Amino acid sequence: MTLPSGVCFHLIHLETSIVTRNTVTFSLSYPPDFVNMSYCKVIPALARVKPAQFLGVRLRSTAASTRHKELKTEDTPLDPSCTIVEKPCDVDLISGKAHTERQRISIDFDNTQEAYKSKDTLELLRSLLVFKLCTFDFLLMDLSRKVFGQRLFEKLMKMTFYGQFVAGEDQNAIKPLIEKNQAFGVGSVLDYSVEEDLTQEEAEKKEMDSCVSEAEKESHGMDHREKKYKAHRQFGDRRGGVISARTYFYADEAKCDHHMETFINCIKASAGSSVDGFSAIKMTALGRPQFLLQFSEVLVKWRRFFNLLAAHQGKDGMAILEQKLELEQLQDSLIKLGVGAKSDIENWFTGEKLGSSGTIDLLDWNSLINDTTKISNLLVVPNMESGHLEPLLSKFTDEEEKQMKRMLQRMDVLARHAVQNGVRLMVDAEQTYFQPAISRLTLEMQRIFNREKPNIFNTYQCYLKEAYDNVSVDVELSRREGWYFGAKLVRGAYMYQERSRAAEIGYEDPINPDYDTTNRMYHKCLEYILEEINHNRMANVMVASHNEDTVKFTLEKMNEMNLSPTENKVYFGQLLGMCDQISFPLGQAGFPVYKYVPYGPVNEVIPYLSRRAQENRGFMKGSQRERSLLWKEIKRRLFSGQLLYKPVYQTTNI
Repeated sequence: MTLPSGVCFHLIHLETSIVTRNTVTFSLSYPPDFVNMSYCKVIPALARVKPAQFLGVRLRSTAASTRHKELKTEDTPLDPSCTIVEKPCDVDLISGKAHTERQRISIDFDNTQEAYKSKDTLELLRSLLVFKLCTFDFLLMDLSRKVFGQRLFEKLMKMTFYGQFVAGEDQNAIKPLIEKNQAFGVGSVLDYSVEEDLTQEEAEKKEMDSCVSEAEKESHGMDHREKKYKAHRQFGDRRGGVISARTYFYADEAKCDHHMETFINCIKASAGSSVDGFSAIKMTALGRPQFLLQFSEVLVKWRRFFNLLAAHQGKDGMAILEQKLELEQLQDSLIKLGVGAKSDIENWFTGEKLGSSGTIDLLDWNSLINDTTKISNLLVVPNMESGHLEPLLSKFTDEEEKQMKRMLQRMDVLARHAVQNGVRLMVDAEQTYFQPAISRLTLEMQRIFNREKPNIFNTYQCYLKEAYDNVSVDVELSRREGWYFGAKLVRGAYMYQERSRAAEIGYEDPINPDYDTTNRMYHKCLEYILEEINHNRMANVMVASHNEDTVKFTLEKMNEMNLSPTENKVYFGQLLGMCDQISFPLGQAGFPVYKYVPYGPVNEVIPYLSRRAQENRGFMKGSQRERSLLWKEIKRRLFSGQLLYKPVYQTTNI
């Protein structure tokens, strides 16, 4: 079977298995009108980038990049209240100038006076009350609403849960808290946390309607779709087992436009209240999730096809970007598999498309594509048994085609608004059956908008078995193409749901076997990115963690590599209302640290607050540390005559 004319496999890069640290130096050119294109035009334009631009370049191994004393910078003075230890140091982090000694930063997370410097005593007492209420196993919010009535309930919420975990009702109401945090060294990641309050039945119906295409309805289960990437009613309510992430359900295109406008307002609010803020978005809010399911399946199947071809050449045990497929053997394999006629296949690998190396690696393979503006042509996959290329579904309606394009266009609009307003856009991670597509589309935004600085950040879930592979391959692509890599590292919010779904539907559990394995994965991914920062200063990472050991691990690695907090390459992130004993000492020591700041009307953020209470229920039952530190500070103020302490700070007009 020949490759259909005009078919476009827009798989510029696939999340794949582990890579070694190789650097490719080259220049890359785009069409003149590239920057002004919408996504339905951008992806085809990317297809015109020729592999010859990637090939014939010098590889430089960085596997042993433990040379942590090159390219150092001159430190700015730190907050005198920060605990530091003096350490000799020879070289400045950026300028290369010699120093006689350098400050080695060591932060005392037990210093409650510094940790709670931004809080008055009533705020500390509120925290203690809320954390205590979170330990009870009954639905306190639902009960309170019934007992007190709506009006009194909202007042009680503002005094307790809402006041603890939410910044305010709108972009004006949140400014005082954001300015106060910023005065004490803590920035903001704004997140409009309003959700629909749907019943389980309503959520399941919406999910099935939005994730099943017309072709699937007509196939009656006779298609070639994989179970993992199909909608299943028993898991249609994606809120099940999820305690710390917002969930969007598709209603119609108008609703997606409304979500986009909400995100735009959030971006503007971030720009208006902070000089260096972030704004968070979710891809499932921007379009019909059917496309994310289908595109994810395509990406995974094309990765497997490349692995199959590598196995034919005896290279299946190698790291993925070390798998250099010999051209002649590759052509023979494709012909034997029936992918195309000999003349067609030879045309794919001739002239400028190949260059002079005579080999093809994964990223070269992904660039051997044709132009098209019809997005449904993306959804063509190799049949692993026959090798033939087949459409994922027998047909797409015109409306489904338009829905796919609109999702890409909405992403483009948000990215442009973020850049124009000086706000960095953080794309949240979601379930594994959506995530390959979400990561791919986020990466396409990074390739366009991260050319000069890191404007777009992708999220990597370190409880996944493939987390390190995903991070390392994406870093490699950014290195080859010369754009800024931006990552937020999290452990993950969907563990129970993912495990349950995999077991019941019948596919491999994507989650690491235990918490210790996830911790090791997190630290492995983090260390890889820190080494990349140390090597070329074009990677950036947010360590989004409440785990004090992980924060200490990061500080230790930064000390080892002489990475200065003033370079703004390593950020820290925690949720508003939690782990202030980590956030504020970091901020006052000069580290870029951010609170994830939800906001929205009281009654409309109740679903978010309910899950936050559930999250804290497990968190507070498992650890008494935060409560003990709060008590310690209250007692210190009591015995030192500072019980009426009020934080004093100066705000900056944005």
